[in-house]
Amino acid sequence: MNTSIWQFIPARLLLALLVLAMGQGTLRAADTRVRIKDITSIEGDRINQLKGMGLVTGLAGTGGKTPLTRTVLMHFLQRNGIRYTEQLREALRNDTRDRTDNLSVVSVIADLPPGRREGETIDVIVSTIDDAESLQGGVLLFTPLTAVTGEVYAVAQGPLTVGGFSFSGDAATVQKNHPTTGRIPNGATIELATCSDVGRNGRVGLLLRHPGYETARRITVAINEVFADVATQISTSIVDLQIPLDYQLDPNGFIGRVGEIHVIPDVPAVVVINERTGTVIIGENVKLSQVLITHANLAIMTSENQIASQPLPFAPRGAETELLDRTQLEVVEEEHPVTIIPEQATVGDLAQALNALGVTPRDLSSIFQMLKESGNLHAELQIK
Repeated sequence: MNTSIWQFIPARLLLALLVLAMGQGTLRAADTRVRIKDITSIEGDRINQLKGMGLVTGLAGTGGKTPLTRTVLMHFLQRNGIRYTEQLREALRNDTRDRTDNLSVVSVIADLPPGRREGETIDVIVSTIDDAESLQGGVLLFTPLTAVTGEVYAVAQGPLTVGGFSFSGDAATVQKNHPTTGRIPNGATIELATCSDVGRNGRVGLLLRHPGYETARRITVAINEVFADVATQISTSIVDLQIPLDYQLDPNGFIGRVGEIHVIPDVPAVVVINERTGTVIIGENVKLSQVLITHANLAIMTSENQIASQPLPFAPRGAETELLDRTQLEVVEEEHPVTIIPEQATVGDLAQALNALGVTPRDLSSIFQMLKESGNLHAELQIK
């Protein structure tokens, strides 16, 4: 990256200008080569999302106190052989004297990657459903995790790790992060394997993470240079691969070799502005027609002072000294030069021009919108 560009951008502007220009504003091809597996995913090779509802015990008075907490506890005890009459169940649902502040009803979620076998473990995330204040020190009880089909793919249990805390007194509360959300590393054991059908029918589909005709074409050409006539571009987001005869019994090996092939992805011309954080990202292919930009602000400074007003000589009886408010108002127009950006300016030229104008992240949004409306900005503009 050309460090001479960055020296024109003061840190106080809080701008993150991604300057992708070297030399005269272009990158060497070798610097932008990436692996195919870093910009694509395998069709059908997806993560399965699992969910469940469980009970966390062992909380030090920070658990839930709602009827939901008492109801779930009652159902849990019934499943473990403790029976309740209808009258007792109704009383427990509404009697707040039955303390449950060492318990919490929680939601349990996990991501099940493809190709996992029975007995392997995955992480789970636990979060409160009731009014529990903290899960610190809690233990999740045996909780089945189901997929969208309703089948149980894993079971979770174990002690939670919480990356936060919450302490309170009568008049103050101290909290860090979110103590009502925790994690159990390797907390779920897989009970049902997830099989992958990738390559079973003799073909593999590559899905582009950022679809584009040119990127898909380059991927197709690069693969066919290594494996003759196996890749076909289907659309902007799919490249179809026919597994060669040498890899019919080893489709995973073929996918691995394809993933290591390097290509130069086509980078779209886009400007992304996040006004909330003051972050600005400008792609390397962003170009401007020759345009003149002016930027001037009025700085208005006010100050409030009080002065003592003494009674005049021979003033009427009863006149007293008074404090009077005085407002000083000063208006200063900041002077900025008129900046002319040449035709087909590079990202580096644009960064220097914007810095010369002294723009702030909020001003950038307006400037780029005006450039887009005038037809001088040749890029997609995204404002977050």
